Amino acid sequence: MARAWQRSRINWTVMSLLAACVLAPAPQAAESSAVILVYHRFGESEHPSTSIRLDQFEAHLRELASGDYTVLPVPEIVARVRSGEALPERTVGLTIDDAFLSVYREAWPRLRDAGFPFTLFVATDPVDYNRTSSMSWDQLRELHRAGVTIGSQTRTHPHMTRIARADAARELEESNARFLAELGERPRLFAYPFGEYDPEVRALVRRHGFETAFGQHSGVVHAGADPLALPRFPLNERYGGLDRFRLVINTLPLPVTDILPANPVIAQNPPPFGFTVPDELGHLDRLACFASSGGGLDLEVLGRRVEARFHTLLPPGRSRVNCTMPGPGARWRWFGVQFLSPGS
Repeated sequence: MARAWQRSRINWTVMSLLAACVLAPAPQAAESSAVILVYHRFGESEHPSTSIRLDQFEAHLRELASGDYTVLPVPEIVARVRSGEALPERTVGLTIDDAFLSVYREAWPRLRDAGFPFTLFVATDPVDYNRTSSMSWDQLRELHRAGVTIGSQTRTHPHMTRIARADAARELEESNARFLAELGERPRLFAYPFGEYDPEVRALVRRHGFETAFGQHSGVVHAGADPLALPRFPLNERYGGLDRFRLVINTLPLPVTDILPANPVIAQNPPPFGFTVPDELGHLDRLACFASSGGGLDLEVLGRRVEARFHTLLPPGRSRVNCTMPGPGARWRWFGVQFLSPGS
């Protein structure tokens, strides 16, 4: 098991973040938590929204290897969170989605040399059909033998909330069978394609033997997080700079309860968005929420209850909302959601 330790000061480049850090509460013991990162492609500049530049990725690995972080296997992280066992401060888990060939050619050699464990989520059809952009079963077996955790991302990587439930069940059943045939075991970790799920899909994933599943909404894994909807910070060329990377891997949980709407696939647009923040986090005057759609939100704080109102309709497709507030030690608390609007 590889552990890399580093102590690094976060280089705040955004003036609003710097100002909020000055007003952060006094440092206190950090909660047991972990930041999970998700990558897709490596050095594929023709796909900048899903690819990370190789110089960016190498800078990430140097950052993780040079000081005060602990990179642990994702199955160990989720097992320790589930059991209540403490995690080292600044624990980081690495995941990669989709098993593109650049994972094998570019990411795998660098991660192997750094000694960092990671989880690779795989949709089985692209591998079965020998698509030129995808890894092969022989390559996946090589990684599996070397200790890489293989997780499932269904058979065809569909929008699971948009297909019939019987078809979604077949996606899980048939991909599990392919993993068993090719790797000798079926995965225990699952990643929702595109990060999209609803309560029915979540229940279906659980019925098919997955105790842990990941979305693509930003946030921090902690004891109060939904084990079948765990957050991950997506990284790509635009959001892969070293300053943002340092910001992300130093984040702390913003634990919330009573989240509305309960279904990420919204029935009302804009959705009535709200959540409750526990008393121990103190004053909420520095809490802020930002929408990826750019429409803006107004927050109303009623005791520990936060109600957010969007200025505009959410566009069709996926939209993310990130809520942050200063935490101890000039670190940031972070809670994120991803909404899916079917469109009008």
